[in-house]
Amino acid sequence: MEQRQPQITPDTLVFRSMTMDDIPYICEIEQEAFTTPWTRGAFENELLNNQFAHYMIMDIGGEVAGYGGMWLIMEEAHVTNIAVKHTYRGQKLGERLLRELMKTSAFLGAIRMTLEVRTSNIVAQNLYEKLGFRSVGVRRGYYTDNREDAVVMWADLPKRGRKDSLSD
Repeated sequence: MEQRQPQITPDTLVFRSMTMDDIPYICEIEQEAFTTPWTRGAFENELLNNQFAHYMIMDIGGEVAGYGGMWLIMEEAHVTNIAVKHTYRGQKLGERLLRELMKTSAFLGAIRMTLEVRTSNIVAQNLYEKLGFRSVGVRRGYYTDNREDAVVMWADLPKRGRKDSLSD
């Protein structure tokens, strides 16, 4: 019998900071989403030792439905990873999560955001372009599992405190 998803409403969809208790759930999503998933130790290191790291959970009705991470260095935010649990895909939740990361990084003082994406991941590239990212280059052989190239993308972020296009 298939597990029923909680209904997604403003009351059930919550964005919050990642905690150590979230890591097992994040690792499950990593296994679903990526061919070379990060390990538990990698996430523990990010939360405990990386002063630049900011990780966010997308919680739906008490379930970890997705997460995103970034490093904030000076006025630049670098997305390290972003993923939505398989059962929640296709509902524009990745877009909502990325918008939240963008708002948070702008609130924390970033003026630009960057990320790398596989050249074959056209769905993600389209989402990023929709949210204002533009391709600025390619990192050859960036991904270690198959030496696939990565498209480097950048976006300008809205100024803090200003009504912006990232609003829902």
